[in-house]
Amino acid sequence: MPSSIDSSTTPRDRSSLRADCSNCFALCCTAFGFQRSIEFPIDKPAGTPCRNLAENFSCSIHATLRGRGFRGCTVFDCFGAGQYVSQILFDGQSWRDRPETRARMFQAFGVARQLHEMLWLLAEAATRAISPDTEDAIVRLRHDLTLVLGNDPSALLDLRVDSIRSEVRDVLVAVSEEARASYLAGAADIRQDDLEPAADLTGRDLRSRQMCGADLRGASLIAADLRGADLTAVDLLGADMRDARLHEADLSRALFVTQMQINACQGDEATVLPDALERPVHWTTH
Repeated sequence: MPSSIDSSTTPRDRSSLRADCSNCFALCCTAFGFQRSIEFPIDKPAGTPCRNLAENFSCSIHATLRGRGFRGCTVFDCFGAGQYVSQILFDGQSWRDRPETRARMFQAFGVARQLHEMLWLLAEAATRAISPDTEDAIVRLRHDLTLVLGNDPSALLDLRVDSIRSEVRDVLVAVSEEARASYLAGAADIRQDDLEPAADLTGRDLRSRQMCGADLRGASLIAADLRGADLTAVDLLGADMRDARLHEADLSRALFVTQMQINACQGDEATVLPDALERPVHWTTH
């Protein structure tokens, strides 16, 4: 049936950039593939339904995903692209009802998810930008992305994603530099060579390090010990945070951290998260 989602509000604000699985045709369970690993117990080719997908597009083992080895499913976030593609781009008609749309729907989902993530990050950047030039660039990019994310699948599929991603990245870097500037002055610790973009901090004990204002964009923080750490103004854009220990850490003012990153970490009720992010269920259940 036709969507009740108002396309005029999509995806200008973060409310439309949150996953609504009830309005999605399980696109994350079909469009993308995965290989057997610590994240998944089986192989699944891209473009095929997961074996756990029910007829109503729900997950038949949703409550026990992590226990059954599907940890990757509990980490994933589509940033609202699933319901946008399902209900707006394809008018609420599923790939089961219209098999001829299957390939285009799955392809559109892959593109839309990238754009929705950019919009999520730009929404944060808009609240942190200081210079007028940076503010103007953010407004322009959000406007351009919103235009592309209209209701025409062809426009979306013809988009050069790499080009616009590069523009967004430049703006996010500029915002990061502005936000971190006051922390960089006189803080020798965070200028050490190991606290830098793309740093390999896998398994490192970082509990006693001065990190406020550090640029850890694209860094590997896999299984890093960040318990009790103050991550104020730390740029975590694209950082790999799988199994990082965030117990009692303060990420309330960390830069560009996403729900997917948080979902992949370990934490507890004392972990302070940015207002826009939710505490993962597995942090408080065993």
